[in-house]
Amino acid sequence: MILPLYRPEAAGTTRFLFFTGKGGVGKTSLSCACALRLARAGRRVLLVSTDPASNLDEVLGTALSNRPTVVVGVPGLEALNINPVAAAEAYRERLIGPMRGLLPESALRSMQEQLSGSCTVEIAAFDEFASLIGDPTVSTGYDHIIFDTAPTGHTLRLMSLARAWDQFLDSNTSGTSCLGPLAGLEKQRGIYEATVRTLGDAALTTLVLVSRPQVSALREAERTSAELRALGVGNQQLVVNGTFETACQDDGVAQAMQKRGRDAMAAAASFMQSVPSFSVPLRAMNILGLAGLQALLDETPVVRGEAPVLLDEAVARGAWSAPAMECLEDVVDQIERQGHGVIMTMGKGGVGKTTVAAAIAVALARRGQAVHLSTTDPAAHVAQTLAGEVEGLTLSRIDPAAETAAYQAEVMRAQGAAMDDAGRSLLEEDLRSPCTEEIAVFRAFAREVAQGVERFVVLDTAPTGHTLLLLDASEAYHRELERQAGGSQAGDVVNLLGRLRDPAFTRVLIVTLPEATPVHEAAMLQADLRRAHIEPLAWVINQSLLNCGSCDQLLQRREDSEHRYLVEVVERHAARTVWLPWQAIEPTGPAALARLAASRLGERGAVDPVDPAADG
Repeated sequence: MILPLYRPEAAGTTRFLFFTGKGGVGKTSLSCACALRLARAGRRVLLVSTDPASNLDEVLGTALSNRPTVVVGVPGLEALNINPVAAAEAYRERLIGPMRGLLPESALRSMQEQLSGSCTVEIAAFDEFASLIGDPTVSTGYDHIIFDTAPTGHTLRLMSLARAWDQFLDSNTSGTSCLGPLAGLEKQRGIYEATVRTLGDAALTTLVLVSRPQVSALREAERTSAELRALGVGNQQLVVNGTFETACQDDGVAQAMQKRGRDAMAAAASFMQSVPSFSVPLRAMNILGLAGLQALLDETPVVRGEAPVLLDEAVARGAWSAPAMECLEDVVDQIERQGHGVIMTMGKGGVGKTTVAAAIAVALARRGQAVHLSTTDPAAHVAQTLAGEVEGLTLSRIDPAAETAAYQAEVMRAQGAAMDDAGRSLLEEDLRSPCTEEIAVFRAFAREVAQGVERFVVLDTAPTGHTLLLLDASEAYHRELERQAGGSQAGDVVNLLGRLRDPAFTRVLIVTLPEATPVHEAAMLQADLRRAHIEPLAWVINQSLLNCGSCDQLLQRREDSEHRYLVEVVERHAARTVWLPWQAIEPTGPAALARLAASRLGERGAVDPVDPAADG
């Protein structure tokens, strides 16, 4: 399928643009490139990241904060990161500050405690997002505001919050919520209503669905498209990033990569024809800095002599040897010896956490172990990846809607029976708060972890930033559960932090790609985990082209550019490093996952085509 190249300035650009999609598809690169093009065309542009694990700073080469910062070298372009923790602190101060000197210290401490929960973090970050859309005084001076969003599931959550909080304020009669008095929220009512209207106005808002030429990414884009239309966001475009064509007819790797992309787009043809669709070709370089961003949307064909980014002489082609890296089954050997516990795969969206989690689960089950594979990711692709049954392996997904309904029913049974009609009405109202979903999902996460006492539990976690928010907020979630559930909580919740911090019970594997942004974000993740007293067991470098033997110049240069990041991971970051090759056929099904886990450096598995029917 031949698609036109993406040209944001020629696509009837609206004032608000949202870039969303499955993790790792290139949302940040494309949103930055779009902002750069518009700014250089004379527009005044504000670029905003709503991802708690944003790498906007690294891509733009400018240190950012939660206030607009001028991007060096680009007149007319400013950028900011919505920092949930900083936003929560500012939100608390807005509510508590005016009360200082008027209320006793004990009352102020009580307010501070009530506003220290995870709900406050969520609503505060949402407030900043909504103000950029619904408050004209905040966005004055910009022709365009471009949002680089968190991966899909959380983008849907963010956009649905506008309607959810608006409806909650409509129906609330008690004047309180999990956030305390609703006065602070009521002041935002007009902004929330304006946000809902703006998101649904095709003359003001464009939603850019970003995908890769991959089956899972295009399925995710199609699902997201439908859900956003249901929320009223109908002005959508699709950009397929990283399309690849080769002239090397006898190159197994290049031909397999080209075929995979063509087959994926052919399978998604009906969806792609239903929305304006564009492409961006695969580049040989890492997209960092203004020069890389400019090249990303270059309308000329990919130049075969395109230079890699700043390769050292020591890693030039033919003058380099790989560091020692392990096979995934080597790590599974160590994990199996414990006999039970939790394995968590963590990392930036799109690095292959789901694939690695499924491969570990299959490897343990094939050794006769009892294994439960679950996901905390709202996008939940784990069932598609497993694509088959393995004796001893069970599968589940934490479903936010189901967990919320079960939690609401349980609290009503526990507390509502002793209340009069007015009390039950107030409790029902409190439980309709959008924050309740976060609390219910947290409780389910604690329940899944607790299963590791008796067997192996493999958790495919949500993308980095939201996993960290989940861990950071665990004590706050615990307090909120006690408030809503009357102080009686299962040991699963009480023991969660201790279990996550016990290296004999929980093993964290950080999954990354041999590229700048995934590696550097993984390093930040590791630092955050260590501050939470959680030590990763190993890093997994996924989808490596090392020793692939391709004669395609673009793929050769991509292989060369991996070298520095392989060395960086092994020598600077990881206690143990696992290497996994790029696969000619996406590894789905038990047999393919088992082969992936057994891959060792030096084998050219990416070249050898595999019959998908073998995994049936």
